Amino acid sequence: MNELWRVLLAASDAGEHVALATVIGVDGSAPRAAGARMIVWPDGRIHGTIGGGNFEHQVTHEALAALRDGRPRRYAVHLTRDLGMCCGGAMEVYIEPLGPRERMIVFGAGHVARPTASIARELGFDVTVVDEREDQADPARFPGVTLVTEDPRRFARRLETDARTYILIVTHDHALDQDLLELLLPRTWAWLGLIGSRAKVAKFFIRLRAAGVDESLFARVSAPVGLDLGAETPEEIAVAIAAEVVRVRRGVIRVPSPLSAIPLPARGGDEVAHPPGPASGGAPRR
Repeated sequence: MNELWRVLLAASDAGEHVALATVIGVDGSAPRAAGARMIVWPDGRIHGTIGGGNFEHQVTHEALAALRDGRPRRYAVHLTRDLGMCCGGAMEVYIEPLGPRERMIVFGAGHVARPTASIARELGFDVTVVDEREDQADPARFPGVTLVTEDPRRFARRLETDARTYILIVTHDHALDQDLLELLLPRTWAWLGLIGSRAKVAKFFIRLRAAGVDESLFARVSAPVGLDLGAETPEEIAVAIAAEVVRVRRGVIRVPSPLSAIPLPARGGDEVAHPPGPASGGAPRR
């Protein structure tokens, strides 16, 4: 194992987020060949080199952007025409943000939490379920999940704020849900979801406002949680929640719609598929 891979492994073991920049294409005269690599930390530190000069500076800038939004990217440039370097060639780099798996903390170990935790694991999350009821927080119900059997309020108070952690509140008790929301709302998370009816959520916001919580924070919580799929069973609700998490994770702003509803010229007509609705013959539920 060469030095760069040793440094990358050490960064992973330390829980650090870094970006790996790899030269994937070279045309003409260039300072490094394809396969050259460089590691970039969020504070701008680097290990390794992909050629130095303005090209390396620009790649470092792109790597920092990748670390901020969590998305890989390619950067291609002509060294002389675009960057004023005398090499005369062109180079292309692939930049990928690396780090520990994203976390999902699920408060509550009930019927909805079980399938949601399972799907979240399949989506690549490191899942922790918090519930002081040991009969519910059973490893047999949550394989591969970290279980914490203590007062969820106490766990929430000491939980380290992390903009890459997803939080889901689905406990068995409305008062506990509200306490957790009040504890977690002022802090920055990748996503904060709360299960419940519209009436429940409205009451929570009224109570939080009366308690002096900054009303501008309310927009941070996704409540009622999940995409509107017409879900009813715990498993269907888990799918709706997971769909919203994927939407947030991928940075999709538009309202999701069936892919078949996107115009496809090969179809002809209005270019949109018209699959059958529910058995009742009515329009599909939203």
